[in-house]
Amino acid sequence: MTGEGFLELSIAISLAILSLAFLLTVVRILKGPTVADRVLGLDMLVSIGIGFIVVIAVKTGYYLYLDVAISLGLVGFLATVAFARFVLQNAMRGQTPDAEGKKEGRNV
Repeated sequence: MTGEGFLELSIAISLAILSLAFLLTVVRILKGPTVADRVLGLDMLVSIGIGFIVVIAVKTGYYLYLDVAISLGLVGFLATVAFARFVLQNAMRGQTPDAEGKKEGRNV
């Protein structure tokens, strides 16, 4: 097997695995019982998207796509941090002190 043949086979296998991961992650997002499951699923979708971009960059030889993948990684990370901060602030607002001065969470 030549080097180019091996590269094409590797790209095909990578795209198949990424497609399967994409489908399983979408199922997890739709089925996820908690908000945390959905947030982790969306973060995973960003990672899978980066994987697709990198594989396409290698396949086409147009390596400017790698800059797009790096930018997507930064935006995905910042979105996850912002959402975690939002969830944390809402969790702190949902807590009320009980009679002994301890904080107890409300079930909403």
